[in-house]
Amino acid sequence: MRFNRSKYLLLLFLPALVYYILFKYVPMFGILISFKDYNPFKGIWHSDWVGLKYYSMFFHSPDFPKLLKNTVLLGVYKVVFGFPAPIILALMLNEVRKGIVKRLVQSISYLPHFISNVVVVSMMFLFLSPTSGLVNHVIEWMGYSSVNFMQNENYFRTLYILSEIWQHIGWETIIYLAALSAIDPQLYEAATVDGASRWHQLRHVTLPGIMPAIVILFILNIGHVLDIGFEKVLLMLNPSIYSTADVLSTYVFRTGIQAMNYSYGTAIDLFTSVVNLLFILTANWISRKTSETSLW
Repeated sequence: MRFNRSKYLLLLFLPALVYYILFKYVPMFGILISFKDYNPFKGIWHSDWVGLKYYSMFFHSPDFPKLLKNTVLLGVYKVVFGFPAPIILALMLNEVRKGIVKRLVQSISYLPHFISNVVVVSMMFLFLSPTSGLVNHVIEWMGYSSVNFMQNENYFRTLYILSEIWQHIGWETIIYLAALSAIDPQLYEAATVDGASRWHQLRHVTLPGIMPAIVILFILNIGHVLDIGFEKVLLMLNPSIYSTADVLSTYVFRTGIQAMNYSYGTAIDLFTSVVNLLFILTANWISRKTSETSLW
């Protein structure tokens, strides 16, 4: 009887269930090759078992400290600088009283999200070119020498984080704007009657109202600290900036896919996933202990 009442809802849920089973759970079987000396001709079951050989090889690799440092720094910078950006934009948009201005700013800020990483990186190369780039033209006009930003290891992290913020800030404000719209207007009216300024209303009404959404999204972001976008880093990567730009995902691509060392690449990828899982479990535990909001 209960099934008959919910059959249409279950039918709507079915495509999502099939997607996660096929593309999320079934591929987990492949982590076995990180514990084997995988040979494509022998298959997973008949390849020799080597235990933690490839994990030990990675941890003792001279590249391990550099890769971990580069990945963690990019992940931390994304959280520190990228996570507050959409919150600030949403709060600013919430203060705009003219609807047409608000909608215009929202539309303009959403657009970069739909631009592919290939186009974004191409734009960066175009605008930052040392010979024909607009940015360097301005620098030279101010009396300074042009800078080859894309070939300088000191600028990679800044360029990556700024491009990520520009590309996704508008799209990520949607959740916060939805949370802001759910705040009871009577709270603002009561605060106004009590003589609260716009700043005090922001501190004592607006921020507490969206804090559950902020906490949930912060926990989810913590779970992606080591999950740096592979495509954009690979497009920006060149030998002159390897010391700061080479991260775990690009290293897995070179050693696991290009060099066909599948077991080694899988071991690194599994290590990354386990660390991300530990991060999100820790963040959720701390949130549950210190507040009423958590993922579970």
